Amino acid sequence: MRSITSAEAKNNFGELIDLSRAAPVAITKYDRPVVVVMAIEEYDRLTGRFSKSISKLKSVSPCKRLQKKLGS
Repeated sequence: MRSITSAEAKNNFGELIDLSRAAPVAITKYDRPVVVVMAIEEYDRLTGRFSKSISKLKSVSPCKRLQKKLGS
């Protein structure tokens, strides 16, 4: 896994996003790994949480409530 400092992550955020789309990237602070940045697809594969959250949000969206109210 590639590792970069928090200062590098801050100063090169766009590059961090690009790198993390290909593979997880560890962010270090004071020479210790503190977080990992990864593509949402990888996070979803590991946890399944993102897709469940999106489904839940869609089910309670204002548009759905309005459709029910209007009888559509």
